[in-house]
Amino acid sequence: MNRFTSFLLPILWVFSLLGVPPNPTSDRLKPVVTTEVEQLFEKLSAVHPQPPSLSALASAWRGYSQLGDELNKPLLTVIDFTLPSTQRRLWIIDMQAKKILLHTVVAHGRNSGLLHAEQFSNRPESYKSSLGFFKTGETYQGKHGYSLRLDGLEKGINDQARNRAIVLHGADYAKEDFLKSAGRLGRSLGCPAVPTELAPSIIQLIKNGTLLFVYGKDPDYLETSKF
Repeated sequence: MNRFTSFLLPILWVFSLLGVPPNPTSDRLKPVVTTEVEQLFEKLSAVHPQPPSLSALASAWRGYSQLGDELNKPLLTVIDFTLPSTQRRLWIIDMQAKKILLHTVVAHGRNSGLLHAEQFSNRPESYKSSLGFFKTGETYQGKHGYSLRLDGLEKGINDQARNRAIVLHGADYAKEDFLKSAGRLGRSLGCPAVPTELAPSIIQLIKNGTLLFVYGKDPDYLETSKF
């Protein structure tokens, strides 16, 4: 036993007697990286230059493992709002084949932040993005053309998605051409907006009962989500 270990053990022993871990908040916020997550990450990394981060994938996996039996197709859409809008931060993953079907940019809500999405809300007219797990619904033709309704699955976190008209749709401000000229994507009223030319194929692929997960830097969400 070295000096550091002999110094640390009494501290850990006291914490164990009190029933308090040395850093409980830090432990709660750590994504749980299981063997299944590591294997999925390795398979995606082997065939794709930029898979989702291990943190985003671990959080997405936890929800998918609980909700996967209720889905119509084994698809998981991951949006990682820890990344700036200058990066491609939406992935559609075939969880059965363990492959990425599509990877593109996605816009966040105008009141969530400029380059990064940093603030999130479930409140109507907040014009902020919401975090958490959504189930894709039906399609419709709206002011943004072919669009996809989303149902928030987490009470108090994103369950107002229908009332807020939070949908996946195409937008010119979500194109990479806009990004090149403005230095960032434009922003929505809270919807995950994708490039106009890709919207129809994305919507056709994930509509009617697949899982969509929005990941972000928000300790409140990570502490309160049942997933």
